[in-house]
Amino acid sequence: MTMKLDHEDLNRLIEKISTSDIQEFSLEGEDFKLEIKRNIFDQKQSATNLISNNTFDKQVNSNQQSKNDNVPLASELEEPQIAPPGRSDLTEITSPMVGTFYRAAAPGEEPFVEVGNNVKVGQTICILEAMKLMNEIESEFNAEIVEILVENGTPVEFGQVLMRVKQS
Repeated sequence: MTMKLDHEDLNRLIEKISTSDIQEFSLEGEDFKLEIKRNIFDQKQSATNLISNNTFDKQVNSNQQSKNDNVPLASELEEPQIAPPGRSDLTEITSPMVGTFYRAAAPGEEPFVEVGNNVKVGQTICILEAMKLMNEIESEFNAEIVEILVENGTPVEFGQVLMRVKQS
């Protein structure tokens, strides 16, 4: 079977990949090979870059006169939600996917865990909703919940710190 890609097909393919969560893509035909590799998100590095970029943006913008002072700067509209640094004796539980964080199975029900609770391996600690699917996130070790860093119903990113626990 021969695969042919024209310029429009190639552009549509690249557009689809760029708007998805795909980090690496490879396609090979008789007379071509296409490989796309995107940078894997590094939350700590991105946080450093965002903070330094926001500081730079604010310095540059404070030195310039704005024509309309009522319009907020893009860098001031939304600050990234980054967990403050934790203690070295705590283990961070991070989000394995992009989704919406829920502490309970349904509205009005008791949360899976509270600060101070002890959890066992395999115990559900939260739910992440992704594309209308509810994914139960289970504890990977016996631990005590020390901090819950995300509010119920909040969107989370891949790798974002959800909780900090003290392993027992």
